[in-house]
Amino acid sequence: MTFSISGFTFLRNGVELGFPFEESIRSLLPLVDEFVIAVDRGNDNTLERLQALGDPKIRIIETIWNERMSHRGFVYAQQKMIAQYACTGDWAFYLEGDEVLHESELQAIRQSLEKHHANPEVEALVFDYYHFFGAPDVIATGPAWYRRECRLIRNTIRTYAPDGQYWLVTENHKRGRNPRAALANAHIYHYGWIRQGEKMQKKMDQVSKYWSHEPPKMQYSQVDGRMLSPFTGTHPAIMQSWLQSEAEQHLHIDPNYRLTAKDKRLRMKLALERLTGLDLSRKHFKLVA
Repeated sequence: MTFSISGFTFLRNGVELGFPFEESIRSLLPLVDEFVIAVDRGNDNTLERLQALGDPKIRIIETIWNERMSHRGFVYAQQKMIAQYACTGDWAFYLEGDEVLHESELQAIRQSLEKHHANPEVEALVFDYYHFFGAPDVIATGPAWYRRECRLIRNTIRTYAPDGQYWLVTENHKRGRNPRAALANAHIYHYGWIRQGEKMQKKMDQVSKYWSHEPPKMQYSQVDGRMLSPFTGTHPAIMQSWLQSEAEQHLHIDPNYRLTAKDKRLRMKLALERLTGLDLSRKHFKLVA
């Protein structure tokens, strides 16, 4: 079965903020026919690092962020769609700059596409997530973290992004809806929450600017341990150097950490999940296959 795949992402200050964006891009390149990157020059050498990758599949679009757009992260949606609207493939694969694919699962992703490409009811593929938190051997598994998300969508239907994370599908000028999806049978390895504390704080400062709120003080130790689990799998081979040089290595949870009201609500939700077997994390898709 013949189909084409575009990869895409957007970036700004990837070096300064500690994103493993080069590893992210390289992890997806073997699967795609082109890779479109919308990049703002920012304050560091992210653009030069992208240009130095030197892969003929990569197409770079230089952009300028709207500094006045501070409503609920919509500037991220704008940049995401600049890149996606430049994609030419039948399918568009979005990876954020701190998300990586495992080399052992690339074939499974292609097989899922081959299985569902001819079925127009399947508009997207959904990936399971490993959200690493505080150290490479810890993952966040509580209901506040999205456990599954769309990252691969048909590029032949009308879609738009309300923010950087997910898509809505529009038909006949009606209100947007979640895409109909099937499982990709693969994982996204999300490394955003194990970058070194100083770079994580810089990232939080930037994000808060575009969400109209004061940046929180980032302390990995201030967390409810019940929302975490050990990671016993293997990391993508491409991440080994970054994990050794750029990631926090050990998570020390403050034994005197006081649960917030939100923490208590999440504990109740987690108990309900265990009692009922339901997944109460947020979903931006509808499984149809």
